[in-house]
Amino acid sequence: MGDYRRLLKYLRPHLFLFIAAMLAMLLTALFETATGALLVPLLNQFQEVDANPSSTLFLLHKLIPLKPWFQAWLTISALLVLFTFLKGVGSYVSAYLMARIGQSAVLALREELYSHLLAQSASFYGKHRTNFLVSRLVTSCAAIELAVSANVRDVLRETCMLFFFIGAAFFYNWRLMLGALVLGPIIGMLTSRFSRALRKLADVSIKGNQKLTDTAQETLSNSTIVKAYSAEDHEKSRFSKVARMIAEANLSAGRISALSPPLIELIGVLAMVVFFYFGLREINLGNMDAAQFFAFLFFLFRSYDPMRKISRQHNEITKAFAAARDVWDVLDEDDRIPIDPDPVSVSRLSDCVKFEDVSFGYGLEGVSVLKNISVEIKKGETVALVGESGGGKSSLVKLIQRLYDPTEGSILWDGTDLRRLEPSSFRKQFALVSQETVLFNESIRYNIAYGNPSASDKEIAEAAKVAFADGFIEELPDRYETLVGERGVLLSGGQRQRIAIARAVLANAPFLILDEATSALDTESERFVQLALENLMRGRTSVVIAHRLSTIRKADRIYVIDKGKIAESGNHEELLSAGGIYRKLYDLQFSEQEPIAE
Repeated sequence: MGDYRRLLKYLRPHLFLFIAAMLAMLLTALFETATGALLVPLLNQFQEVDANPSSTLFLLHKLIPLKPWFQAWLTISALLVLFTFLKGVGSYVSAYLMARIGQSAVLALREELYSHLLAQSASFYGKHRTNFLVSRLVTSCAAIELAVSANVRDVLRETCMLFFFIGAAFFYNWRLMLGALVLGPIIGMLTSRFSRALRKLADVSIKGNQKLTDTAQETLSNSTIVKAYSAEDHEKSRFSKVARMIAEANLSAGRISALSPPLIELIGVLAMVVFFYFGLREINLGNMDAAQFFAFLFFLFRSYDPMRKISRQHNEITKAFAAARDVWDVLDEDDRIPIDPDPVSVSRLSDCVKFEDVSFGYGLEGVSVLKNISVEIKKGETVALVGESGGGKSSLVKLIQRLYDPTEGSILWDGTDLRRLEPSSFRKQFALVSQETVLFNESIRYNIAYGNPSASDKEIAEAAKVAFADGFIEELPDRYETLVGERGVLLSGGQRQRIAIARAVLANAPFLILDEATSALDTESERFVQLALENLMRGRTSVVIAHRLSTIRKADRIYVIDKGKIAESGNHEELLSAGGIYRKLYDLQFSEQEPIAE
């Protein structure tokens, strides 16, 4: 029941539409029943009937003359066409309204889920694969939409039909109908057992599909590695194993779904054999005539059709709620960065950013990536972070942006703890250019203007010029409207970096973070990117993680991070003279770059 109640939260705003859809379903069931009720006056035309014809539902027998037969046929035909038309109108209205409710409800659910995901901290994304989250956002929500707009609609419609048909059967002979109701608990028990089995299989199928998506995405996105290590057979085996598991679960579910309707139908037909005996007995006792008995059988048989459809749709709804529980699980997991109840509005840095005895770990017990860090970054300074890979440089940069909170100590922005600052205005203080450039599968214009969507064409072109990107952009067929492909795959590495720098220029943030922005580039590309970075860094506070000597030796201050601690600090000449870790790094990594730097 918890799943149903939770889904009602999204349906409640559409209560008026739901009531209208229910009324349309009731009208559909009413006119479907009225169509069946015409069976009695129609059969009366084939037998000798006295002045008092057999009574039928809605007093329709009073509208239809016994003679002449042509007038009776004309009246029955007119009523049949009218009832069919009205039934069609009711069916259309109910289907449209339920589809509208389903789309609106799932739109609200998707927007809530997407907003929830965007609000999560970096640690949340560290725990969940992207495919896992996208699957919840797209596939699971689509299953819920189908359940509301189609499956629930069909269950409600067929339930209305069932009640009207049972009511009609009671009207013609309540004694026979009471006997027929004995079948209800039997069918209910079978439906319950089928549903439980299908629920388990649906969970297996959904989890298998998610694993299959992850497997395929990993393999296809890393196809060069797969080919390099001749691992095609291994990946085929891994994929096939998951695919077979899904196929087996779906086959078992299909077997149960296929067995459920005919089994229920067989029980109904066996019961009909018994009803024929008691029906003939009722006719012989004068409790009903032949026309009424056949109308009773008609509605009784018709009542099993809604039961069968409800059983089938219940199976589908069970699968949908298995998907819904995956969505609820994501919504229930909240790993946001805490926001102060009375946050302080952020202004541009006027003094410094200060780390005071900061320690940090990624949630692994006893493992600290940074230990007792005390660092000061003054306004307008360029600070370089150097050290071996895995030393904690990138983690320190993430703490500056408050993508994570320190486990110990505090980070101050002009004397105010970052945890007290308003997050949205705080993040606008930063521009980021990283080694792994992130571009969207949109135009160059869109990517440059991402940090400032209201920028004019002139401002975008100026930012591209500052980033030395205007030259290659102008050579492209569609210039600024050129699509860059997924993650910028249609551009070279140097071009992607210059687009990212242009984006940072246009955002005009006062605090710049460069995370190994040139480490993956060739010499020619690096030359352009270095010039662009120099333009970008001018007049800004900058923190640089770099492997290139030309960037590091221009820094006002260099912090050497070793095994999560600040091992040394000073400028280039001071650290070289000290002969410590920086000197060793210089001799190993930087000395060969000296001619280039000069």
